[in-house]
Amino acid sequence: MRRSGNRYNHLFADTDLQHQLDITLHELCTTVDNIPAERFLNTAHDDLIAHLVEKFSVEQVNLQRDQMSVEATETKVDVSQDHNRWIEDRSRPFYRPGQKIVVHLPFICEAPLLKARPSTYTTSSPIAEVTGQEIILTYDIADDVTRDIKPDLDATIAQIEQYLNWQAPQIFAHNARLQGAADTAINERRRRLLANTRRLTNLGIPVRTRADAPATYTIPTVRKKALPTLPIATTAPFEPEPTWAMDQYEHALNVIQQMTLVMERSPSAFSTMDEEALRQHFLVQLNGQFEGRATGETFNLNGKTDILLREGARNAFIAECKFWKGPKKFREAIDQLLGYTAWRDSKTAILVFNRGTATSTVLEGVKDVCESHPNLKRVVNWPHSSGYRYIFHQNGDRNREFLMTVLVFDVPADAAAS
Repeated sequence: MRRSGNRYNHLFADTDLQHQLDITLHELCTTVDNIPAERFLNTAHDDLIAHLVEKFSVEQVNLQRDQMSVEATETKVDVSQDHNRWIEDRSRPFYRPGQKIVVHLPFICEAPLLKARPSTYTTSSPIAEVTGQEIILTYDIADDVTRDIKPDLDATIAQIEQYLNWQAPQIFAHNARLQGAADTAINERRRRLLANTRRLTNLGIPVRTRADAPATYTIPTVRKKALPTLPIATTAPFEPEPTWAMDQYEHALNVIQQMTLVMERSPSAFSTMDEEALRQHFLVQLNGQFEGRATGETFNLNGKTDILLREGARNAFIAECKFWKGPKKFREAIDQLLGYTAWRDSKTAILVFNRGTATSTVLEGVKDVCESHPNLKRVVNWPHSSGYRYIFHQNGDRNREFLMTVLVFDVPADAAAS
């Protein structure tokens, strides 16, 4: 019996696996740099990371042993190199009648991995050919050979599987690096683009409009209690969109949540208040922290909002104040909020006032409505006893994301009404 193969069709012998993985990681960074600037800045950060991770992840080869097939044909077998035979002249082929058996072993994943040598390997790698999505194992058997080929076949497949197991830790480590590498590459590209934009803006000279002009802007971190200020721009075609630093957003929510302590200490003062009266108390607190920039019932795009913090002519924070009147009304509040948000990275909140319903019932209703909403992109891990946090996308544009926090407040009931 003779295996068909030579030194040119050994598996796991052509390239170094780690070198190939490093090239893949470099291609990720190159891909980030080659995305047109406008498209890059208009793509949601997390969506771009997910795209890059999916594109550059490496999936380990998966052998489909249950789908193996075999074909056999008659052939002439060259036995000139079989030293168990007496052959006078071994410099020439010496043929005997025989059989050619070809085993087809399908696999799932990228074929080049079958040619890549892992960091652990042996001096003798498996002999086989790769055609399409199949490993081809060929055996030439002379008619006077009675030996069964199954032990040899099983040994070769076991050797292939061993090499795949040796590849696995390197592939796992590569995939684990992708998210961090993508995040770093994206942030670095964004930093360069925005630095370029600021440099042009500081010239104070109108810039000619270009097709790839950036269309969004991320404001640098600023100190707490001071709303972000956009960079000075004259007639430049680039018009940055406002964002609000997370620490200030959290601070505003903390100010709002402190109102619950006031309600607990003076329940009779709040027991008869409606949405508008409650909202005014929140506005007083916010204006005390944010230099009077909070407004109530300000017209904003398609409707009116209950609490709005402005920076110039644009919105930095939008909140809705609603009494809990069931899931349907809460869904309407979300849709109403969607009508207000126009900019990327908006920070929003829905303040749900609960009077007379079990808090657990309200929280469950909030969760069900939010997580079944068609504009939901993902749930944010935000452990909180009386609220949830989500990333939603704006109507008609999945790349324009906004953060929405829902907080539930128990409001004292009117004792006389009870």
